[in-house]
Amino acid sequence: MKKIILLIIITASGSFNAQVALGKTTLESASSSIEFGNENRGLVLPWATNTASIQNVVNGTLIFDISDMKVKVYQNNLWKDLSVDATGSADTSLQDSLTDQSDAKVSVGTPSSVSGILVLEDTNKAMILPKVASPHLNIISPAAGMMVYDTQKKQLAVFNGTVWSFWGE
Repeated sequence: MKKIILLIIITASGSFNAQVALGKTTLESASSSIEFGNENRGLVLPWATNTASIQNVVNGTLIFDISDMKVKVYQNNLWKDLSVDATGSADTSLQDSLTDQSDAKVSVGTPSSVSGILVLEDTNKAMILPKVASPHLNIISPAAGMMVYDTQKKQLAVFNGTVWSFWGE
């Protein structure tokens, strides 16, 4: 399995004003670097072989770990399980034979040397997740590692390939 990460980080360098809207024409917030539309779709996190396979990991990194089928975030220099449930599943056969593109990277903000697939590098902006009312009912075929904001529960929702886990107040 390839070493792929989604990195959400705030850096101390630069002050480039960049915003991206996907699936929408109007930005909801001037404080966002990336926003998603409100369709019944989510953001699918990169799949990693396991947390040990990720090099140069930094706080804020989000992945779907296929070794134990869990969504994880790197927080306070430790991996934190966001899936809770241990029955996750994913068919990795489509990517098992692919060659890793270790230098692939998209930066939003002032590019830095931080590695990752999607690196949000603004010093004063954040990502607004796709918003879905009751994703466990309304996303028909969620992919393992999917993440959305549940507008009904007002919580972060992550899918481990089998069940949704909810994080909030």
